[in-house]
Amino acid sequence: MTRPIILLLAALAVAVPLSLLAGRVWIDPFDPQTRNAAVIVLQLRLPRAALALVVGAGLGSAGAAMQGYLRNPLADPGLFGIAPGAALGAVLSFWTGYAASAWLLPVFALIGAGGAMALLALIAGRDGGIALFTLAGLMIASLAGALMSLAISLSPTPFAMSEIVTWLMGAIADRSWREVWIATPLTLLGIGLLAVTGRSLDALTLGEAAARSMSVEPRKLQALLIAGIGLTVGASVAVAGIIGFVGLIVPHLMRPFTDRRPSSLLIPSALAGALLVLIADCLCRILPLAGGELRLGIALSLIGAPFFLHLLFKMRRGLA
Repeated sequence: MTRPIILLLAALAVAVPLSLLAGRVWIDPFDPQTRNAAVIVLQLRLPRAALALVVGAGLGSAGAAMQGYLRNPLADPGLFGIAPGAALGAVLSFWTGYAASAWLLPVFALIGAGGAMALLALIAGRDGGIALFTLAGLMIASLAGALMSLAISLSPTPFAMSEIVTWLMGAIADRSWREVWIATPLTLLGIGLLAVTGRSLDALTLGEAAARSMSVEPRKLQALLIAGIGLTVGASVAVAGIIGFVGLIVPHLMRPFTDRRPSSLLIPSALAGALLVLIADCLCRILPLAGGELRLGIALSLIGAPFFLHLLFKMRRGLA
């Protein structure tokens, strides 16, 4: 176990208990007069913290894998079109009214993610290179975005439109153990598939020709990445809506503490992603906003957009 992993596990061991105490109503564990503390922790804050860990871990590992595959530090899981595909599925559940059933919203989102995965594999083909793979993902993301806008503009009721827009902002508030049980197995399976690609991603850093000479099978690698990122990102969108920039920020923060090989970055990125989403959700809970709680997707975008701009300026200085 490497030092970054040990430090991240220690940070999570401190952050998780503190997240159970933080909120609009702070819980004092040493005050026996605190009313309904057990109910608040077990039924509200513990599943929310667990979901933050699962969502963050999935997005962090997906970002590290995608940056390793594309050999581009600015790559983000949303570029594959899987997150927009999952969001489109969820939007259709609101548009048709099936979202009224608690289980059908995540089912629709997972079907959307699966459809985007299948379309990506179909377009990229057996021998599609990295450039075609990237362009296919961008096309799927643009198509899904256009269809979501169409669904919103043709929304049958103002209530449905409001629900769609609010859900697309991304949040893990008011989630229960049901969402945790949906997202956890899918995310763990996805991270496992991404971990299998580690050696191939290491070889790919030397170039596609060198990777082929080292017995890397591009078709198999693409299939594993599509399935792994589809499961992690699809599960996240299915239960929490669109939460961006985690897959972009986390690998950059972790890369200086590793040997910079993609295989050694996957697990630290998963742990750091879990920590980032957990802390961001705690801040959303405690910030004093008159209109209610700040949405997690908005909070991470407010953090991620300046971070992305910083990376662009940094790369520009490096090219100058």
